[in-house]
Amino acid sequence: MNIEFNKNNDGLVPAIIQDNTTKNVLMLGYMNEEAFLKTNESKKVTFFSRAKNRLWTKGEESGNYLELVSIKNDCDNDTLLISVNPKGPTCHKGTDTCWGEENNPDFGFISRLEGIIKERKKLSELKPELRKDRSSYVVSLFDAGINKIAQKVGEEAIETVIEAKDENDDLFLNESADLLFHYLILLQAKGFTLKDIVKVLEERH
Repeated sequence: MNIEFNKNNDGLVPAIIQDNTTKNVLMLGYMNEEAFLKTNESKKVTFFSRAKNRLWTKGEESGNYLELVSIKNDCDNDTLLISVNPKGPTCHKGTDTCWGEENNPDFGFISRLEGIIKERKKLSELKPELRKDRSSYVVSLFDAGINKIAQKVGEEAIETVIEAKDENDDLFLNESADLLFHYLILLQAKGFTLKDIVKVLEERH
């Protein structure tokens, strides 16, 4: 791997730290060649600390190490993308990332949809006169209770199976979307999210 450590005349290159599972960016540090070599040798991410003016292995005091998975160099050979398995919070302030965000997996639009469903659940827990959106279908399902939500999942599952046996792809995809949507509601009703399901699948794998 050809890394241009001396491009900026300081012997350092930026090192972007990314969670190997969630793909979230956890922090940004700097490496010199010695830090790079030690990271590869120890399999724990080591930086060159400009404040301490020495090598610094993330977690050497807290125990919150960044276990190395892979290192990629960018097209200009002067920036590293380092995939890790974090052992505990990354930020010294105790947060998952140095931007104060939770290191949850991002399923794109599905994650946004989960967020909306979560807000609707909170809305259903308010008194009717305090609700801003009284016509929400999702709120009405939470109001009806877990049995109704589970029933809807069952109905959508049956309809998905029926359409799977026919030739109309549009109907099959629409019923599949209905099934996934109601399943997300059921997860929230039970206090879970897709993150919990992914964890189970990973453990099985």
